[in-house]
Amino acid sequence: MSKPKIRRLFFDLEVSPNVALCWSAGWEQTIPYQNIVKERAIICACYKWEGERRVYCLRWDNGDDKQLLQEFVKILESATEVIGHNSDKFDLKWLRTRCAFHGIPMSVLIQGVDTLKISRGRFKFNSNRLDYIGQFLGVGGKEKIEDYGGLWRKVTLENNKAALAKMISYCKRDVVLVEDVFHKLQAYAPVKTHAAVMAGGSKADCPGCASSKVQRRGYRITAAGVRKQIMSCQSCGRNFTAAITKGG
Repeated sequence: MSKPKIRRLFFDLEVSPNVALCWSAGWEQTIPYQNIVKERAIICACYKWEGERRVYCLRWDNGDDKQLLQEFVKILESATEVIGHNSDKFDLKWLRTRCAFHGIPMSVLIQGVDTLKISRGRFKFNSNRLDYIGQFLGVGGKEKIEDYGGLWRKVTLENNKAALAKMISYCKRDVVLVEDVFHKLQAYAPVKTHAAVMAGGSKADCPGCASSKVQRRGYRITAAGVRKQIMSCQSCGRNFTAAITKGG
């Protein structure tokens, strides 16, 4: 029987704007919610599994995102970790909001990993935008769109199939880019899931790649007075700590 491993799902959403009544345009305009004619919704959800080449896509039905959500929530809940850029603040909140609108259950136990939080919290990039980070790390940038606003108008107001296809292509590229960026940053950030324990190994094995090829590098004492062994993985290079047991 094969050992269980972390199932990482990389994903991205494209979302429509609200359609609202307004009598002027410019900065610092107030548009009350009573003026919303059509609520924003999720246009498409693109995703791929770690280690697989294919990028999948679920799309709305001319403004109706209910079936998209019903299918995508099941996919999210089958993953060990779901990974996106700004996904904690944007994508996952969007999904919960639209699920609440349709009355679709969504687990509170989804384990999110946000590459934007990793880049902001662990690095000092000139920009934390996905496009810049991807180019800086040598894995490429986002797909370019000349008329960005026009594309959204065509999809939202005209149900233009060619524009929707272009938007999906743009979203799929983001998914691939998120995975590439995650793999570049992964070794510099704490893990969310202990890969070795999930695969049936020891807590002293590497939490990142599950390898048992590790070496001891001394120990440290935490603020709580707990003695922990410093370990170094010989497979992926990650340094980590493991609790020291009696006799260890």
